[in-house]
Amino acid sequence: MDADKIVALVTAGGIELTDRRRNVRNDGWSLSFANGATVEVGDDGSARIGGKGTKAVARLLDLPVAPRST
Repeated sequence: MDADKIVALVTAGGIELTDRRRNVRNDGWSLSFANGATVEVGDDGSARIGGKGTKAVARLLDLPVAPRST
């Protein structure tokens, strides 16, 4: 999955993109959304979701939500 596709799917679901920038390793994108979710998208197509709005964004992208470690 690429950053443009993720932005399109999430914003179509009604969640506004608030920030998009290259990550610190310059090997992908860091996307921030208005519901508190962040998506790290690698240039290789990998995607990791974190933050408060994780479940909503994962549902829109049809991705599993990793369980929280305790």
